[in-house]
Amino acid sequence: MTYLSRIWLNPLRTGAQGLIRSPQKTHAAVLGGLAAQPVTERVLWRLETSQPHRAELLVLTETRPSWEHLVEQAGWPGSDQPQAMVRDYQPLLDRLQRGREFAFRLRANPVTATRTPTKPSARQKEHLAQERPRGVRVPHRTAAHQLTWLLDRVERWGFTLPTSQDTGPAARLTARERLTFTKSTAGATGANTSGRRVTLSTATFDGALRVTDPDQARHTLLHGVGPAKAYGCGLITLAPLTTAGG
Repeated sequence: MTYLSRIWLNPLRTGAQGLIRSPQKTHAAVLGGLAAQPVTERVLWRLETSQPHRAELLVLTETRPSWEHLVEQAGWPGSDQPQAMVRDYQPLLDRLQRGREFAFRLRANPVTATRTPTKPSARQKEHLAQERPRGVRVPHRTAAHQLTWLLDRVERWGFTLPTSQDTGPAARLTARERLTFTKSTAGATGANTSGRRVTLSTATFDGALRVTDPDQARHTLLHGVGPAKAYGCGLITLAPLTTAGG
């Protein structure tokens, strides 16, 4: 079984503010919702903060999760409104038929591999100094390069982008963000210690997708795309495609 969850977070609470600031804290909180520890299943998530009064955390898991800890620490635990919803993902997977179109959203970490980065970090320099090194990942920083990253890969994912003579491919870059946070590591005693700084360039895409390979499309939805999945990237969500006339 696979489950898609939606959890509402209260941005006025300290617990929610910590999750919004740190993808690593959100990742840890998400894994805390799964009973089998350590977590070995694929977990994808995305945190959306476009609404000022509440944030939306979407999580895709292979086993049924429990989100009471998130509601208690970062939501509205005393509210009579539902704070977390968990739904079976299989009905959506069953609707992935060749030629069918869906609205989509993806928050990704568009990167490319190179052996000649412009400003290599200390870790990259160490890697490139090895004999026959593989290229290091560097982010695409411009909107044009980020959109090209999507266009170059979408067919490998089992989809295509419907195109219009007037507007081109049915995808647009709706948000770009550069996140910097500290990745903590566990010390010898098990306690978290200060770790290295992580900088993450993300791009959010919205638009429409047409299914070309249903099996590959299902694999894409279940496993995500691109790097930085632990930090809230790679989850493609689909919804019914509506038109301007309703």
